Amino acid sequence: MSTNHCVKKVPPENVYGVWSNGTWTYYVLKKYQTPEHEGKNPYARWHCLVISPITPKGEYGDVYVSTVKTGTHVIANPLVQTSGEANGTTTKGSA
Repeated sequence: MSTNHCVKKVPPENVYGVWSNGTWTYYVLKKYQTPEHEGKNPYARWHCLVISPITPKGEYGDVYVSTVKTGTHVIANPLVQTSGEANGTTTKGSA
């Protein structure tokens, strides 16, 4: 039996994954089951912060895993600074 390493709820900056379709973004804060059990359970859920056109500041709640994974893809967490941004060396666009 495998252990669920994602059972602890984490803040949005330390999420277990970010899924997006460009309009809706799901920050996975907690997973209730192991991936093996999620695959067998059509009602498996994750606790997420969801940002959408309806809730631009985000809303917390449980979401079905199938809903999160349908029509979305994994992206890098936009709430985490990448190297170079902290000291202002990152340039946006061309000069």
